[in-house]
Amino acid sequence: MKNISLGDLTFAVQDEGEGSPVVLLHGFPDSHALWRHQVPALVAAGHRVIVPDLRGFGESSKPPEVERYGVLDLVGDVLGILDAVGVGRVDVVGHDWGAALAWAMAAFVPDRVDHLVTLSVGHPSAFRDVGLVQREKSWYMLLFQFEGIAEQWLSADDFANMRGWAHHPDMDQVAIDLARPGALTAALNWYRANLHPRTWIEPPLVFPQIQAPTMGVWSSGDFALDEAGMLGSSRYVDGSWRYERVEGAGHWMQLEAADQVSALLVNFLTTQ
Repeated sequence: MKNISLGDLTFAVQDEGEGSPVVLLHGFPDSHALWRHQVPALVAAGHRVIVPDLRGFGESSKPPEVERYGVLDLVGDVLGILDAVGVGRVDVVGHDWGAALAWAMAAFVPDRVDHLVTLSVGHPSAFRDVGLVQREKSWYMLLFQFEGIAEQWLSADDFANMRGWAHHPDMDQVAIDLARPGALTAALNWYRANLHPRTWIEPPLVFPQIQAPTMGVWSSGDFALDEAGMLGSSRYVDGSWRYERVEGAGHWMQLEAADQVSALLVNFLTTQ
């Protein structure tokens, strides 16, 4: 891991391999460790793999202010990291909030994105359009808006509620990471900055059509995301579109179906 400073923030970044560059973007409540099975597979396939702890997570800086977690600021973080390691155009792979960030990168800085892969989370416009099933799955996003209450609910009794709700395969380590001062609030700030309840009724941020070749991957055991959100994403992609469904795995498919996810990434990023 190396530390990269961007203004008043510092980012911990894993940078391995040589060849065509790929950046892997994790989501809530993870760190770069989420991709530990995919990194060696991509390096072996001839890629340079860049895996940051994103703002608010892992060993990277955790500013407490909600307003510092807007999606365009987060895009700027990734661009700054890529600039610091000397990478221009890159394949972008994201999961959960990292997928939302990946969609934003492909939409707003298309000259920097070669191929796009999004796991679990479909295009933001498709997410808004899928209706009641997704909104029922997204009940926790409303809870997360309540500062202090959400932190208490998630962390009580050694994160018992979070363990029962999310069934994260790495929950013991996640609990250790989120118990650090300011870490849980920083992680929740992604929701508070970008998914406030008013976003359901206010005009949304307009995303330009995606030009990059894109693969969307959804897992059949995902408790948080409905398949329709990923399937509907094709409407927002002008580049080639590929959809893959991983059977049996839950939300954290990189851990629960590691070999299958790695094979999909290697295939898409090396043959398209």
